[in-house]
Amino acid sequence: MIYFSTNKSSVPVSIKKATLEGLAPDGGLYVPSEIPHFSPEEIALLEGATFNDIAFSIAKKFVGSEIPLDQLSDMIESCYPFETPIIGLDKKTFIEELFCGPTLAFKDYGARFLARLTGYFAAEAETPVTVLVATSGDTGSAVAYGFQGIPNTRVVLLYPSGKVSRLQEQQLTTAGGNVYALEVKGDFDDCQRMVKHAFIDPDLKEKLTLTSANSINISRLIPQSFYYAWATLQLKELYGFNEPVFSVPSGNYGNLTAGILAKRMGFPIGHFIAASNANDSVTRYLDEGRYDPRPTITTCSTAMDVGNPSNFARLKYFYGNDHVSMGKDITGIAVTDEETLSTIKSVYERFEYTMDPHTAVAFRALEKYRSSESRHAKNASIVLSTAHPAKFLEVLQNALHKEIEIPTRLLEVLEKKKMATMISSEYSELATFLNELNQS
Repeated sequence: MIYFSTNKSSVPVSIKKATLEGLAPDGGLYVPSEIPHFSPEEIALLEGATFNDIAFSIAKKFVGSEIPLDQLSDMIESCYPFETPIIGLDKKTFIEELFCGPTLAFKDYGARFLARLTGYFAAEAETPVTVLVATSGDTGSAVAYGFQGIPNTRVVLLYPSGKVSRLQEQQLTTAGGNVYALEVKGDFDDCQRMVKHAFIDPDLKEKLTLTSANSINISRLIPQSFYYAWATLQLKELYGFNEPVFSVPSGNYGNLTAGILAKRMGFPIGHFIAASNANDSVTRYLDEGRYDPRPTITTCSTAMDVGNPSNFARLKYFYGNDHVSMGKDITGIAVTDEETLSTIKSVYERFEYTMDPHTAVAFRALEKYRSSESRHAKNASIVLSTAHPAKFLEVLQNALHKEIEIPTRLLEVLEKKKMATMISSEYSELATFLNELNQS
């Protein structure tokens, strides 16, 4: 499998090089030269398969011969020793709980797979790899835990000061070891801009092997397609539903892009809802055909507070920069904070189900979609639940006016000492930190 840059001016590369570079030299994002396809017969053979069997079937098509199949299978088994539950709220509404991994967030699916691929390729190259990550919350903690102790790697996390929940901050700043946290005086877009700058900085590229663990890295994105395939086959096997609608909480749009990969691979998915908060640049693009990113707005669904999402470049590439074509697969729906809080309350009252604010955004967007005239509006639907509600205690308590039970593993994290270096949003401070780290 060969990978191209979305900017189309870099040399095509292997999965190894795409993984270790993260971002293409021309500033674009790597995409597969062709999306591998599963025939109806191949998909039928996967019905009744385990999550890990489905994941392995997808991964080997993207990795090709670059990793021996027995080792790739072992990687998959070590990545996903946890469940991926699908909870029915009513006869046609399901929640896919993606927060059963070590950090209680969906980012575990991508980060753990990427960590193992990076470690494998770094050992082959006999070169230490510096993993540079911008995070609005859960990416940082998932990457910190996924890469913790992986040989030949060190991780530098950038997160916006005061704009992640306390539990998220504790998770990403207490890993220690080969993981370093930088608290940035700015917003997520500042963190993302600094990371992108580092990848095109010729001085750094001479001294460091840099890669990214954000979903700009294709090997972080590919494994997120696993849970779309799994959910689609589970709904067919257990309930007889075909072509479900997925409602996806969308911030940097990596999660949604992984869903598009799954659909183009041939898994029978009907439609996608790109559920956004007030940061609605993609929603407006789908409505108007004009991409007009604006400064980030702070909301109660903080992990989705992204004004200029990186993975939108991949979406435009896949759809030939045609918003009408994109709109045939994706409907963008924005949800306010007031709607988010009222949804958390109403879902709890109706179903006795507690959801985090990002899941609530997706659920409310699904409700709006179902009132439309879309041909998929009556289909069975799956809401992706991206984080354990306890990670957003303040929001949940505000919405439900009750105490939220905190899992033991999060309580233990709260007691650890925060370890973070404060820097400004000036790129020069990040470059200085990386240079000093390389010399230590």
